[in-house]
Amino acid sequence: MAIHEQMRKGTTTVIVLNLLAEAGRPMYGYEIIQALEARSQGTFRFREGLIYPRLHEMEQEGLLRSEWQGEEGERRRKFYAITAEGLKRLDVELADWHTLAAAVNRLLGGEGQA
Repeated sequence: MAIHEQMRKGTTTVIVLNLLAEAGRPMYGYEIIQALEARSQGTFRFREGLIYPRLHEMEQEGLLRSEWQGEEGERRRKFYAITAEGLKRLDVELADWHTLAAAVNRLLGGEGQA
């Protein structure tokens, strides 16, 4: 498994929560995938087999809420929005990420780059 794949899998929760918090609106699964890939400028590929199960887990954890939208007979999509609990978790995850990034930068000799 490439290093990019390992990094992406370990950070899926925080990046999805951050995306939804910044969007300020519900997004459907494939829209989330497209937005994450665009933000990574092609560095990461987010497969449905990774994102959809994680979205369901995050919903069960109370970090997201979902709602089906679309008229009967039309394509229906499940939209996800961040909850208050999700915002709290995002704050914790971001703080942890910044601490880790700063420590790695120090180890690599770039202390002022964090």
